[in-house]
Amino acid sequence: MSVRKLISRRKMILGAAAAAVLVAAYAGIPRQADLRAFDPGEMARLETAMWRDYYDKRYAALFYHLYASTRTQFGFSPFRSLHIAFSAAEAAKAFQPTHSRQEADKALPALMGYYRDFAAAAPVAFDVEEAARLELDWWQARREAVGPQDYGLTIARVAALTYGKSADDAGIRQFGIVRAEAMAFRDAKAEAITEADWATVETKLAGAYQSLKASVAR
Repeated sequence: MSVRKLISRRKMILGAAAAAVLVAAYAGIPRQADLRAFDPGEMARLETAMWRDYYDKRYAALFYHLYASTRTQFGFSPFRSLHIAFSAAEAAKAFQPTHSRQEADKALPALMGYYRDFAAAAPVAFDVEEAARLELDWWQARREAVGPQDYGLTIARVAALTYGKSADDAGIRQFGIVRAEAMAFRDAKAEAITEADWATVETKLAGAYQSLKASVAR
């Protein structure tokens, strides 16, 4: 190999290495993540997309939309957003084929990882394990013919815990119940759900997140 080619090759290697270092640095730089920083309409759009991904078992797309929500709506770093998205997707995938509460516990480790990462952006410290167990409780409750007015209160308890608010806060309660009603609407449509139905789901979720935003911004 000629000296000129050797020098050129070394420059390419050094350039690639420098680019990799810059990408890694950008991805890992801590951000001022904040769970209160979300836009209600965009959260509704992303969550609707995630529900569609989940029911269609499109786990790669689910991972992408999870990443987008944590990165763009809460301000986590790219690296941390990837970790959160992985934990959430892993929990959903572990839960989907289960048939009992005992089996559903397989999703708990991933859910705890998810909330452990979220804790850094919460306005107050909260019990990660309690949040994960409450999350799993309402996931399972949906399968046990529990009404949205009931498991919606559990969703509200999760939000109250992570945002340091009272579970009796009117906006928090409304968020939980309306979000649960959106889920119940989707469940009732099942395989017959249409694009218009999904638009209704998104509208309901936007209302739920508007209630949450009004409460946690105070």
